Amino acid sequence: MKELKILAIIAALVGITYYGIEPYAHHIMHPEVKPADFAFSDMKNVDTSLAGNVDNGKVLVEANCIACHSIEKAGHLQIMPNADAAAAYGVVPPDLSSAGRIYDKNYLANFIFDPVSAMHLSHKYPVGGAKAFPMPSYNWMSAQEIMDVVAYLESVSPKVSGKDAHKATYDAACGRCHSMSYAKSEATTPKDAIKAYMGATPPDLSQYIKSRQEHYLHGFINDPQLLLAGTSMPRVGLTEKAQEEVIAYMEETGDSKKAERESLGLWVMLYTFVFAILAYLWKRKIWSEVH
Repeated sequence: MKELKILAIIAALVGITYYGIEPYAHHIMHPEVKPADFAFSDMKNVDTSLAGNVDNGKVLVEANCIACHSIEKAGHLQIMPNADAAAAYGVVPPDLSSAGRIYDKNYLANFIFDPVSAMHLSHKYPVGGAKAFPMPSYNWMSAQEIMDVVAYLESVSPKVSGKDAHKATYDAACGRCHSMSYAKSEATTPKDAIKAYMGATPPDLSQYIKSRQEHYLHGFINDPQLLLAGTSMPRVGLTEKAQEEVIAYMEETGDSKKAERESLGLWVMLYTFVFAILAYLWKRKIWSEVH
């Protein structure tokens, strides 16, 4: 009878904690934010329903983009070393080979139209402010021309799958700013340059899959401002699939034993259950005379 009373007290305390304190901690101290928006529905500067012309997009890209950006898959190589590019722009401009594969079309088109607005970095680069974003707005282009550029970038994107896609997407989306020491990967932008550009050194992401967890990362990567207002990290604009590939790579690198650990957990629970039964039977036997 004593055991049942103790169990009831423990259950009551656990219930108060779970249904009383936990909701307060999560919903009052840390209120819910909007779920990840992979349609990027707030971006409406460009009519993305227009069909792009690849040939015209190629002309526009070669006239406007390759002075800063490499597109190695199309034969446009990087024009200066990473250190020089970072010194010139603050951060190494991305190679655009994978842009059409990993970035949402709506985001990419609106990014070309106005990068600062698309990335939700108006607080860092206000209109008329002292600091200008390295990439200019191409709002002088027509919607058709922007969609031609997007169509061209989609046409040159390489076809990759599996773990190769995980690493390729991570490198293209995150590798310019973030290091991943567990994968022996250094950010392509030198540390002193990226610190001056961002205001702080972006964290090494080796253990972020454990310290932040997958659910948080999905929301944060999609729109950092919702979870950390004022951060210098931009809204990256990845498609849902590309974002899953990034998180998969972070898991493969920082939590490679997850599947093994989870399968072992079931056996540990079974062992604990069997041991609890044996302990109870042993207790009944030892204390049978008292009972």
